[in-house]
Order: sequence, then C-alpha cells, then structure tokens
Amino acid sequence: MADLNEGLGLKKTYDEDKSVEKESTLLVFDLVGEYCGLPVNLVREIVHVPPRITRVPNAPDYVRGVINLRGTVIPVLDCAMKMGNTPSQGSTESRIVVAEFEEVLFGVLVDAVREVRTIPESLVEVSGATSRTGDIGTDYVTGVAKMEDGRLIVLLDLAALFDINELLEEEM
Repeated sequence: MADLNEGLGLKKTYDEDKSVEKESTLLVFDLVGEYCGLPVNLVREIVHVPPRITRVPNAPDYVRGVINLRGTVIPVLDCAMKMGNTPSQGSTESRIVVAEFEEVLFGVLVDAVREVRTIPESLVEVSGATSRTGDIGTDYVTGVAKMEDGRLIVLLDLAALFDINELLEEEM
C-alpha cells in the first residue's frame, strides 16, 4: 500500500500526538485565471517556452506542436484549449511543465508556475469539487484543495485530460 500512496504523491506525516495524516505534494500553477495543481511526482522539469514551437500537421488543436528538449522531441499540449477555453496567449511567466506518465513524456503549457506545496489530505474536497472550479473543465478535476488563506487549488488529472491511457492502449 505504501508504494501506491507514494505513486500518487501521498506521504505520511506524524504530528506531536502520533496520529498519521496523508499529504500530497503538488506543483501549483496558473491556468485560465485559476490556481491548479498536479502531483509533483508526475513533473519531470519546468522549462521556459521557446520562441518557436514546431506545429505538427493534422494534430488536434490543443497540440501546440513539439519542442526539442536536449535531443528529445516532446509534444506540447495546451490545457486551456483542451478544456474548451481560449488558447493560452503566452507571457513572460508562461512555462512548459514537462510531465511523465507511464513513461510517456509530454509538455503542458501553463500561464505561470507558482510553487511546490505540500497539502494535507484534510484540506482536499473530492465530492462536489467540480461545482467550484470556475472555467476549468470538470471531467479532469480530481478535487479541490481549500487553503487556509481562502485560495482554492483545482487538482487536475492530466492522464484523463489528454486521454493518455487511451493513447497507451492504442500503442499496444
């Protein structure tokens, strides 16, 4: 069971009274005006958006193109477009979050990276989370973290968002 929890980015912490609470370490970023998060164990690295992303003919609209990252060609996907919003316009704060899911590398275009944050499971609301996610597509939300300062962090499921499992099944 410990391996499954670690794979999901969950850790056990011990407080002074020896009770155990699960935590999740997240990369928090801006996307279409919302704070979003994904498990940090899926993130391989964060890179600046290059001046040119090479378009791929006949690719879906949300595939912005590919980049060469130290000799590896990585597809760059636009979360905003995939969720039905306007495409990311890019700014000096925009970044590509290079993620790895079941040995598949891909880049996710985000408006800005904010922080890496450890969040206790008690702050995450799973049921009914989709009713409070603003412009974020509800099919790709695993929960919402309610922070002490009043902020909400929408927890995204990148595998569901980009149908990674379906792509892996097609390759087999």
